[in-house]
Amino acid sequence: MKAFGFLSFGHHSINGQDGPDAGQVLRDSLEIAKVADEIGVNGAYFRVHHFAPQGAEPMPLLGAIIGATKRIEVGTGVIDLRYENPLHLAEEAAALDLLSEGRVALGVSRGSPEPALRGWESFGYKGEAENGSDIAREKWQLFLAAIQGYGLAQAAPLELQYPQMYQPGTPLPIFPHSPGLQKRIWWGSGTRATAEQAAKDGVNLMSSTLVSEADGSSLGELQAEQIRVYREAWEDAGHDWTPRVSVSRSIFPIVTAEDQELFGTFATSKDQIGMLEGATKTTFGRTYAAEPDVLIEQLKADPAIAAADTLMLTIPNQMGVDMNVRILDNFAKHVAPALGWIPNTEGPVVG
Repeated sequence: MKAFGFLSFGHHSINGQDGPDAGQVLRDSLEIAKVADEIGVNGAYFRVHHFAPQGAEPMPLLGAIIGATKRIEVGTGVIDLRYENPLHLAEEAAALDLLSEGRVALGVSRGSPEPALRGWESFGYKGEAENGSDIAREKWQLFLAAIQGYGLAQAAPLELQYPQMYQPGTPLPIFPHSPGLQKRIWWGSGTRATAEQAAKDGVNLMSSTLVSEADGSSLGELQAEQIRVYREAWEDAGHDWTPRVSVSRSIFPIVTAEDQELFGTFATSKDQIGMLEGATKTTFGRTYAAEPDVLIEQLKADPAIAAADTLMLTIPNQMGVDMNVRILDNFAKHVAPALGWIPNTEGPVVG
């Protein structure tokens, strides 16, 4: 494990009485990221959901974090492509990458189940597949072409151009363009098949917080196999750079009596099996909460953490800045070094 960061789901209260409201959660997220940058935490990543009291539009928050920090990587886990205009997203991603000087880890995918029934249709996007996988794939291919600099429109006749810059019919790419941005794009994968496709597409792998599979193996074992398939497919594809792989876990180091009181009851002894989208057996990861020496042994025994280079800690964002900073600081001081962590002193881990 070279790097670790935090993954926030951005949960907030709708009425302001059951926890922080959306505005407070956004401000808290910025403050957590600023302190995490000082600690040397490698990344600040945010989930994206729609029609739910969670984080939705990540770009304003990511831009604010970039402007307020020096080293920390910023990203998403993940943007739901079913809801996106791929060319607009490509422009935003390029601008964010340029502003941050390469401190981006933008995770995208088909997306997870949402409260809304075919909610992407309310955003103006229609497809044939019940889960929207067809439009997600189409948009993904267009997004990749856009960030790679391909021409996706044609220059108008000269008399219609203002200013007159191109010969009519010239292929026009989106602007701005950020060279190397594809090396900072991640596909969020919950299956071996999508992990293999991510390798063929030439992007990093962000293994999901769950795996759409249940055969009695642990989440770590299933993800380790997913990572193996991904890396084999990457080698077969002949890409000329080394990709990154991340996994996420819920981890609460217990260092003090107060930590025990706050987090001691969070621990679960094993992964959970459930149903996703009504029909798919799914393995959900356990929650770790223990003293550092116990956590170190538990996490070392997780084959997916051993296989990945980046670990994302899912944080209870509703508990506020101080509590989440405590979790990150405890992990950085008492657990991460034993797992091979490289503190962030210069910028994002590459390759």
